Amino acid sequence: MRYNSLRNTTSNLILTLLDGIMTSGSNEPMHNTQMRMFGTWDSVITAESVALNARIGDAAWDSDGKTLVWTESRGGTTWLMAKTGQDSPRFLTDGDIPVRGRIGYGGGDFTVASGVVYFVGHARRIFSLPLAGGVPRPITPPFGAAAAPTISPDGRFLIFAHHHEGIDGLAVVDVDGRHFPRKLAYGADFVMQPAWHPSGSLLAYVIWNHPQMPFDGTQLVVAQIQETAGLPAVLSTSILAGGPDTAIFQPAFSPDGRKLAYVSDETGWWQIYIYDLETKQTRQITDVPAEHAAPAWAQGMRTIGWSPSGDALYFLRSALGKSRLGMVELTNGTTREVRALEHYDSMRQIAVSPTYDEVALIAASTTTPDRLVSIEIDRLRIPPALSLGSDDSGVGRIAVIIAEQEVIHARSRSEMLRDQIAPGQPVEWTGHDGETVYGWYYPPFNARYRSSGAPPLIVRVHGGPTGQSRQNYSPETYFFTTRGYALLDVNHRGSTGYGKAYKDKLRGMWGVYDVEDSATGALALAERGLADRSKLIILGGSAGGYTVLQSLATKPGLYAAGVCLYGISNQFLLSFNDAWKFEARYNDTLLGTLPESTALFRERSPLFHADKISDPLIIFHGEDDEAVPISQAEVIVKALRRRGVPHEYHVYKGEGHGWHKSETIIHYLKATSDFLQQVVIFK
Repeated sequence: MRYNSLRNTTSNLILTLLDGIMTSGSNEPMHNTQMRMFGTWDSVITAESVALNARIGDAAWDSDGKTLVWTESRGGTTWLMAKTGQDSPRFLTDGDIPVRGRIGYGGGDFTVASGVVYFVGHARRIFSLPLAGGVPRPITPPFGAAAAPTISPDGRFLIFAHHHEGIDGLAVVDVDGRHFPRKLAYGADFVMQPAWHPSGSLLAYVIWNHPQMPFDGTQLVVAQIQETAGLPAVLSTSILAGGPDTAIFQPAFSPDGRKLAYVSDETGWWQIYIYDLETKQTRQITDVPAEHAAPAWAQGMRTIGWSPSGDALYFLRSALGKSRLGMVELTNGTTREVRALEHYDSMRQIAVSPTYDEVALIAASTTTPDRLVSIEIDRLRIPPALSLGSDDSGVGRIAVIIAEQEVIHARSRSEMLRDQIAPGQPVEWTGHDGETVYGWYYPPFNARYRSSGAPPLIVRVHGGPTGQSRQNYSPETYFFTTRGYALLDVNHRGSTGYGKAYKDKLRGMWGVYDVEDSATGALALAERGLADRSKLIILGGSAGGYTVLQSLATKPGLYAAGVCLYGISNQFLLSFNDAWKFEARYNDTLLGTLPESTALFRERSPLFHADKISDPLIIFHGEDDEAVPISQAEVIVKALRRRGVPHEYHVYKGEGHGWHKSETIIHYLKATSDFLQQVVIFK
């Protein structure tokens, strides 16, 4: 079988550089480095430092445009933070108060307006807290789960997504919590991203029904609102866009109330559209092979935002795993890119000031952790010669925006670790049936060490499976690469970020393309000399954990070991998981419906082929996992024990679908490192 070697536009140069890194271990002279076996290097990136890495979750401006509020998490604790003008950042909450949207995978944690922040906290209730300080006060009762609080233009009401006993919808409450919340918009299986019209008379939101997922098929609803008996009520609704095979993302009304912007994938890529509320006409305003939205795995996600004047729309554009901030002027259709941020690879959660052309967003790169960045944009300072530039990547008419950048908040050790981090490089290879597959390759790198030969390779598979590995700062990646492992992040067919057609390739093919693309990627790297063919390791969590198990069951001997985090072993159990509504019908698309597809479910369930698993395997699972219950791990572990397959099994109390506690992260990394040394490095 022929494996095409890493075909990106600068592959020869990149691979030459990577070969140099691997043979020298550093850019420093060889005599300054120590020869040591791959996988045994000492590293300053410890499990403890990875566990303490900070993550910024979301950001929003107060309605006066003077104060920026955000969430920051570290070690399983989340704080609300704020910064006003040139003041220093300050804590709004302490570590004892949880701040987290509680529907599905989370998101939509808070909103802020008129000097008050409203957030989801204890008992899944919504609380209000003045920015000036005070004690959080609950305004909703303690039942169900809440997310995406959204304040009305007059500041009197709060609309929020609510889930209780399997029923989802939008509810509304007054900001003082005097009234019991009222059901506002119910009837669909799911709802997200509510947006108020400036007049308060209209509400836009996104709905979808089983078996669709929010990135498969959703509808944009516009509802007429009128206050009755002290709270708003819906008079009528209309469907504006979307359908079973078209995904709509983030509706947003213009400041003057004349237009409604949203993102749709109806053309094959997530493009931006504007609906004119007066003429009833819809206009597509972007048309490039790039994504202007992301899979809505969580509530409260944002990729677009109106300028305060309403004559421009800011957006985040993603292509081949990298993000860019741009702006389109609606008067002439000119698209401009904010080049001041081009050194960042990942951007998310755009937040535009309501009073001035200032954009905040969360930015990162492979060598820079999450930063909350504020950009003041002066469109009048664009030199005439650059006002209508041309972009080599085919984006269209682009101009460089003159911008002043301020890093609002950054907690980073990246400057200390520059000589320990080798940035990821985009790679492509040919799949088993001749189609192109994408990924990111990280070479082993540590300025203190060098090794001979090819390194062991960790093939990491993202979750979803409709997820995407992107150019983010990943302390876990560097935990392994600084110890002498290479790492390949696989964006197998079915991943998002490469267009709708690429995403839809996994329909009916889950357990095939993810498995095959991981294998061909690993073998392509080994053929090029970038990985040791005898020391391939496959690692993944959730859907990626399923790929680990399915790979070991269908390709015994290919991998020297597997690392499975909260993975799926039995597809039947996943389909009958009544406790997890969000993905209860996901398999209808990925595999098929039951009972018609019973044979396929058995074929794609690792449990029924566990007798073929012979390679060492380490399994981790959270005791409180609702998305993939712990029974999924227990049944595969019993099969391994029965046959005497080398394995370890670790269960974490108080953890769900993913690790949040510092002690869990520390144990997971140390246990994995020790396991791989035993069964791969020193075997």
